[in-house]
Amino acid sequence: QVQLVESGGGLVQAGGSLRLSCTASGVIFSIRAMGWYRQAPGKQRELVALITNSGSTTYADFVKGRFTISTGTAKNTVDLLMNSLEPEDTAVYYCKAAGVSTGRIYAMDYWGAGTLVTVSS
Repeated sequence: QVQLVESGGGLVQAGGSLRLSCTASGVIFSIRAMGWYRQAPGKQRELVALITNSGSTTYADFVKGRFTISTGTAKNTVDLLMNSLEPEDTAVYYCKAAGVSTGRIYAMDYWGAGTLVTVSS
């Protein structure tokens, strides 16, 4: 069973910074990509940033230049450094591991439970 655990959410003032971290655990042979998504109240879940196992990154237009995604020092870990936070960034942030190979026939995607980020004005 693969589990994703996120940490680092919380309350911050506008202009401040937060670092989110996510670790995937379990029997994992490989992960194609890991990323962060967010969902604000009343809105659909949207991509924030992702990084592939080759190091390629993708960012949503609304976070370019402010957020940085990177692989953590521990295996199967991804971090999201969020700078210059705005009240519009308030949302539950979810970690996703895509294309997780566990030895089964098909690779699968997994989601974390989410961590709340609140940016006050």
